[in-house]
Amino acid sequence: MRIINAMSREFPGGGLKPCVPTCLAILAMSIAHAQTVPRDSQPPAAAVKTPVVPYRYRTHSAQARQYYAQTWGVDALTVKSVDSGQSIRFSYRILDPVKAKALNDKRNEPFLIDPSTGVKLLAPLSEQPSEADRGGRPESGRVYWIAFSNQGRSVQPGRQVNIVIGQFHADGLLVH
Repeated sequence: MRIINAMSREFPGGGLKPCVPTCLAILAMSIAHAQTVPRDSQPPAAAVKTPVVPYRYRTHSAQARQYYAQTWGVDALTVKSVDSGQSIRFSYRILDPVKAKALNDKRNEPFLIDPSTGVKLLAPLSEQPSEADRGGRPESGRVYWIAFSNQGRSVQPGRQVNIVIGQFHADGLLVH
């Protein structure tokens, strides 16, 4: 307390103002020293590159994504509320057309189930992709979608739903 009072008498208006130039000088010296210190002469080891998965596709664990890719030949499974909640769109990207053929088979009727409410939504024919999209041979790298009618808005964003298309089951997809 005595030092502060002595400083305020010698330096009217503040006790710490004389320290600022000293602090700035120390900071400048440390920055200059950091720039002169040599870095490692060896380049960093090549890191194993993992594919970047956009946030909207991170609805499942890495193991689940691997399962769908290896078993069904699809990835990027998303469920999104569209048309002001009047429709729920399920989309997926084809990795292996042979394995993903079951998803595009027009004999397999797709439906969406909300297990928390027991609601089952069907895909009206007018909302399904065209015959060329869903009935033909799927193409690798192409994104396909199926829209489910949600007229009563019974399935809301934030819910986890299950998609069933023939033998294909994707459980616990989050509606965005």
